[in-house]
Amino acid sequence: MGMFDSINISASALTAEKTRIDIISKNMANVNTTRSTGGMPYRRQMVVFEEQRGSNFATYLEKHTNKFSGKGVEISEIVEDTTPYKLKYDPGHPDANEDGYVMLPNVDIITEMVDMIDAQRAYEANITAINGTKSMLMKALEIGRR
Repeated sequence: MGMFDSINISASALTAEKTRIDIISKNMANVNTTRSTGGMPYRRQMVVFEEQRGSNFATYLEKHTNKFSGKGVEISEIVEDTTPYKLKYDPGHPDANEDGYVMLPNVDIITEMVDMIDAQRAYEANITAINGTKSMLMKALEIGRR
């Protein structure tokens, strides 16, 4: 493992968590969007993380030498939540059906807030890891100076 690998791993996690926070913010902003581009209500989106992998040879070598060579995390895809839409009785709404019900997005604001707190804490943990690594590298430089 190289000297800056832990910083690079934490930096990849910071990028991934920032994207996750952006998607959560988008979900929260569209909590009342009853008609999107397809004519249907907004559908909640979720981020899927995946381990960054090196080349096929590096993966093979890693498996057979029992050495860790983690590369960090990346976003493999952003998927739509398939839970059903919420129905609300509002016959005066322009998007109401013939029975007076309006289909609302499948976004639950409480779930989004919990996800936001989780992403924020993961972001903070990665910043702490970077600062710890930076501190250790500075101490190593001080030892080398003496």
